[in-house]
Amino acid sequence: MNARAQAARVVAAVVAGASLDRALPAAAPDTDRALLRMLCYGTLRWYPRLEALLDGLLERPARDADIRALMLVGLYQLTDTDVAAHAAVAETVEAARHLGNPRAAGLVNAVLRRFQRERTEQLGRIESMETARFAHPAWLIERIRGDWPDDWQAVLAAGNRPPSMWLRVNRRRSDAAAYLGELASCGYDAVPCTLAPEALRLVQPLPVQVLPGFEAGRVSVQDAGAQLACDVVEARDGMRVLDACAAPGGKACHLLERNPGIAELVAVDRSAARLERLAQNLARLGLAATLRVADAVQTSKWWDGAAFDRILLDVPCSATGVIRRHPDIKLLRRPADIARFAERQRGLLDALWPLLAPGGRLVYASCSILEAENADVTGAFLASQPQARAAAGFNRAAGRVWGRVRGSGVQILPGEADMDGFYYACLSKHA
Repeated sequence: MNARAQAARVVAAVVAGASLDRALPAAAPDTDRALLRMLCYGTLRWYPRLEALLDGLLERPARDADIRALMLVGLYQLTDTDVAAHAAVAETVEAARHLGNPRAAGLVNAVLRRFQRERTEQLGRIESMETARFAHPAWLIERIRGDWPDDWQAVLAAGNRPPSMWLRVNRRRSDAAAYLGELASCGYDAVPCTLAPEALRLVQPLPVQVLPGFEAGRVSVQDAGAQLACDVVEARDGMRVLDACAAPGGKACHLLERNPGIAELVAVDRSAARLERLAQNLARLGLAATLRVADAVQTSKWWDGAAFDRILLDVPCSATGVIRRHPDIKLLRRPADIARFAERQRGLLDALWPLLAPGGRLVYASCSILEAENADVTGAFLASQPQARAAAGFNRAAGRVWGRVRGSGVQILPGEADMDGFYYACLSKHA
């Protein structure tokens, strides 16, 4: 099966509103999977730029969504990969036939050949377009520039770089130094993280199947920024812990790995399929938790009435801090989504706060970098709750300093220490 044809179908599905995670499994199983993923992720990562190029190369809009996506896949190969130009053009033209539209092969060939002839002129033409230059939608560029006037270009550049592969070593079964040696003995280079004690960054990404002890639960894949949640929650022996919106469960598993003495960890998520992934991760790691399929807001349907000493609220959000991992966000998010996310986030805070024991701690976490979903939400909540206090200094534990103070919490911007973008706020309950 022609990988370019499959990539075109995946890209077209994302343009139509499907997530990349859902669109990719629909691709033919006999396709070259590595090439397919490279073409899909790369085309979507640079989509605003490629779209601007394509619009200037076409005399009239392409009506067939798959063929339009195919031409974008072709342009991506010519602008941002090491694929030989003649192979990129020939295979992309052939893909039109695999898509059941052989008559479009001539158009695909003409567009790609024209770009080759006019490369310098065409790239110069789009340089004045912000969306093309920064490869992000205009509304998101404006939001990020408004929230981060000194850092916005660095944030956008980080969103356009392929992400690093971070590992989390299971402290119950090994430690970072020992596992680093194991990787080296297998010929794999990795770098320890100065901020997250169980984190190792692979110099080159690897299939999880080749990682020593992966199936035995000795290591997992998780960004170092996400691993910091465990430090902020600071669970202790005998505590009852809630992980709300928990799936797929990286943070929940890390809490259990780090704190064997936790009395009970309750993980709630409204997606049964995603919670099943959490159950599988727990089984692989040899861990146990109480799982509840429910909307965390509807506490009467899942809460047993016993208070929690710690609550980790990993809110649904725009995911603008992890665009480098999920480039489809550039196409799927809309300006109106941000207010809807903020409303949902505030609803979760209001619903879960009564479940927190006096003296307990609620950690608000998001992978957004937008103020409207982070400092604005937690700030409004604090103003409405006399019992709530924002803790300071939690990003300076054990001599490690990370992120920057923003309102009542701390923000990590994408690319800082090669981490994804995360926001954490630590709210304590006073009598």
